[in-house]
Amino acid sequence: MPFMRRFVALLRKETRQLVRDRSNLAVGLVLPVVLILLFGYGLSFDVRDAPVGIVLEDRSPEARAVVAGLQGSPYIAPVWLTNMPEAVERMRLGEIRGIVRVPVDFARQLAAGRAQIQLVLNGVDTNTAATIESYVTGAIGIWGQRQADRAGNTASAVGSVVVVPRMWFNEASSSTWYLVPGLLVLVLTLIGAFLTSLLIAREWERGTLEALFVTPVRPLELVLAKLAPYLVIGTIDLFVCLLAAHFLFEVPIRGSMLAIVVSSLLYLTVSLSLGLFISGATRSQFLASQMALLASFMPALMLSGFIFDLRNAPVVIQIVSQVLPATHFMGLLKTLFLAGDNWALVARNCSILAFYAFILIAASRRSLRKRLL
Repeated sequence: MPFMRRFVALLRKETRQLVRDRSNLAVGLVLPVVLILLFGYGLSFDVRDAPVGIVLEDRSPEARAVVAGLQGSPYIAPVWLTNMPEAVERMRLGEIRGIVRVPVDFARQLAAGRAQIQLVLNGVDTNTAATIESYVTGAIGIWGQRQADRAGNTASAVGSVVVVPRMWFNEASSSTWYLVPGLLVLVLTLIGAFLTSLLIAREWERGTLEALFVTPVRPLELVLAKLAPYLVIGTIDLFVCLLAAHFLFEVPIRGSMLAIVVSSLLYLTVSLSLGLFISGATRSQFLASQMALLASFMPALMLSGFIFDLRNAPVVIQIVSQVLPATHFMGLLKTLFLAGDNWALVARNCSILAFYAFILIAASRRSLRKRLL
């Protein structure tokens, strides 16, 4: 039949073309495996070994007993602290995710049947904060039930100890406050790496780049000239996002606006340089767009701390995430938005972003050396 002959001929041609095009083959075969492994082992919304500060202002046996249940929990890693100011400072630095405060008159309040325990939570990550709250409340509730059983009381004694939660840095307990700074990172990643990934590849495919090689233009000049327009566009997008975050979503901006802008421009430079390097190295628009998606946007979405707390991920995923520029910018931006200025964190993460920008600009320049293949 003519139909079958044409169909078999086309099928052979498409099969040979697919086998010869290794980029398509890699995307079709390797990417699904990577995604399955990444989602299966890397993503986790469970909270394990969350560092929680324990401040015992009452040294009585009753006070020690009520928090003893937190030590055996696989979800909470107690950090014993001597006073509340130390605990506050460590939570501002991001070293602990919450504070359990047993007041100085806890034993007397417990004897009177109206004891209270303060739980202070870091609301930068609302999901983790809510999970820690449920774990702490449950552990103290189990202790109260055991006390009632030992006393031979049929009524539950859970109500004898009341956990008073308080959310820090996100007092509205709004997931929008947590998500919007992360969305800003994703926007800068997308417009940076994805758009510039097509610039050099397009000129290679059209043959216009070879014409520049006979001119006195140097590779570094070409790289900077291609980065500048997109840096302006990215800056406009940055301010649009900041205005939307503040006025539309009512997300507080508690840190220095200068620190936010400088760190954002550094990260934007990193994203633009990464896209330009991919474009110059691949010399194919299709392959460059796929590589930019795999090397920038997807890691920023899944491995930067945007979706889940990286401390809950396997050690291998944590190591990989620290290699990504988006991870350092994500943590810095959320801190500047919700917790305020932490200049040690600003200096460290901005230095890392500047290092990445320097390396990627140098790599882009090297990929545009005046040579023809």
